[in-house]
Amino acid sequence: MRYVTPNAILWGGGGLLLLAAVTWLFDVVPFPGTRFPAWVIPLALGLILSALGAYLRFNEIKAAFGHRSARYWFNSVVMVGLALGIVVLVSVLGIRHTYRWDLTENRRNSLSSQTIKVLQSLTTDVTATGFYRTDQPGKRLAEDLFRQYESYSGGKFKGKTVDPDREPGLARRYGVETYGTIVLETKTKSEKVLDAEEEKLTNGLVKVTRAGKRVVYAVKGHGEHEITNTDRPGLSEAKAAMERANYEVKDLLLARAAKMPDDASLVLVPGPKNDLFPQELEALDKYLARGGKVLFMVDPFQAEGMKKYLAKYGVTLGDDLVVEVNPLGRLFGIGPEVPVVSQYDPHPITKELGGQMTLFPLTRSVTPAKTPPKGVTLQSLARTSDQSWGETDRAALQRGEAKPDPQDKKGPLPVAVVATIDATAPPEGKKDAKARVVVVGTSSLATNQFVNAAGNRDFFLNAVSWLAEEEDLIAIRPRDPRQAPIILTATQGQVVFWLPVVVLPGAVMLCGIAAVIRRRKSG
Repeated sequence: MRYVTPNAILWGGGGLLLLAAVTWLFDVVPFPGTRFPAWVIPLALGLILSALGAYLRFNEIKAAFGHRSARYWFNSVVMVGLALGIVVLVSVLGIRHTYRWDLTENRRNSLSSQTIKVLQSLTTDVTATGFYRTDQPGKRLAEDLFRQYESYSGGKFKGKTVDPDREPGLARRYGVETYGTIVLETKTKSEKVLDAEEEKLTNGLVKVTRAGKRVVYAVKGHGEHEITNTDRPGLSEAKAAMERANYEVKDLLLARAAKMPDDASLVLVPGPKNDLFPQELEALDKYLARGGKVLFMVDPFQAEGMKKYLAKYGVTLGDDLVVEVNPLGRLFGIGPEVPVVSQYDPHPITKELGGQMTLFPLTRSVTPAKTPPKGVTLQSLARTSDQSWGETDRAALQRGEAKPDPQDKKGPLPVAVVATIDATAPPEGKKDAKARVVVVGTSSLATNQFVNAAGNRDFFLNAVSWLAEEEDLIAIRPRDPRQAPIILTATQGQVVFWLPVVVLPGAVMLCGIAAVIRRRKSG
């Protein structure tokens, strides 16, 4: 009868320990019917067998460690084992607990706060399927973006990529005809997104998880900026931004309609040059009485009838043009008639704008009344710097000779105000309905010329989202993924060349020469 030798027991124990390490490293599925991981059993058996083998060969092991060479060998094995253990531990921690550290300018490789809000508020499961060739460069970008979305969704978002050449049936089922298409799908809706860009993916996510579209009506007929105009004074860029955020934008000739459409989520009054007719103002009053939402953008020295209309809601439009002598404006290549706003009052519209600058070109001051009318709550949103003033001398403005006079209001000056108004004729079942109004002293902020400058787009869309009662969409939108090149001066370029190429290698060489000379002298 043959017996199991101590060596066999030691080898068996080592094999079981190796098996436990492999199952732990690759996260093997637990054994059926057990509550502990798969690596627990081989680990326990490996430790038992190793201890038993060591006990059976205790005298031999003790004698072997009496030799100096054995002790050196054992120390070497322990050091190598510790080094390998540290490497394996760090690798496993890196695999199981990923952490991203974005060192790029403005953190443009990290998800925006808006995207994170949308992901954390998901109430239904969403599946994203990206159709990419195996060798397509954008495939890795899409997979990385999916992983980021999954990490914030609480398990509600799942993303994967497939090769349409290998699975043509799936591509045909979704109607995918181009590489790089991403299909977002819930149980009831689906949406196609072209290219793996955060803004497109987040907007698509909003579309498949929201019921229907909210309608924005833009009043026209009084010289307002047109939402279909693609020139610099047009609002086509603002319209496109709202549509990407799942809003439907329509024109409204209020003089003909004489009332607000029933499906209006909010109404935009984008810089009328002439006064609105009395019946139009009456239609706005009835709309606000029902709890309507309106964004007024009123330019200086135009449509002066709006001043009297908004005064009854506690909003005072200044008879001025805000001028600011601020060196920050030179960074944007703009003059003193375009104040750079970086001071915001606490409000859902502005709470995510900290550290962002917003341009308010050709703006008037907009001030909340010290004593608001009954049922009206007022608050300023944005203020200019203390280097600004409200210029009231139109002749001096035309001559380009504006300067602060004693009668001019000194900065900081409010240029945007928000009002919450108790609805006096709320719809049935909404007794506590409240109207919402945002008044901005300029309409140029949202024009094609300025809407994408600094934080203008975020300010405008945040105001739209708050008015539409979609506070979860109020945030900083996804950043521009374009790379910003580093432009060095001639002096900086020479420093970048000489320091790593000449100075540091030369210093290392001199240290080496000095060490050799010193060693020869001492020898």
